Amino acid sequence: MGQYLLSTYAVEGEVAGAPSSPEEMKQFMDRVVTLEDEMEATGTFVFGGALHDPDAATVLRAAEGGAVMTDGPFVESKEHIAGFYIINAVDLDAALGWARKVVDAIDHPIEVRPFRATGRVQA
Repeated sequence: MGQYLLSTYAVEGEVAGAPSSPEEMKQFMDRVVTLEDEMEATGTFVFGGALHDPDAATVLRAAEGGAVMTDGPFVESKEHIAGFYIINAVDLDAALGWARKVVDAIDHPIEVRPFRATGRVQA
């Protein structure tokens, strides 16, 4: 069993697929809750979250004498990570199956990446 990061991406200024009414928002949230309930029931769900926009980021870089902090994203890009799930899956095919379910629920692109084994125990 491995862990995988399912990253959801958003495009700055683009609201394609965004719920435009309270009823659409309710339907969207119902799909997400149903998906997350299924992940939890199957032992797939480890952790997930939504992120603030990139302008809320702070970047630290190594510098002589300590770290230097700057406001804003690490790189300027119209696409940014909007949220993520960390899941348990037996293999990449299983992780891709869950990613398809996330795409169906939220209608945004999903990137799937396996975690590297670090020798540390993962939850």
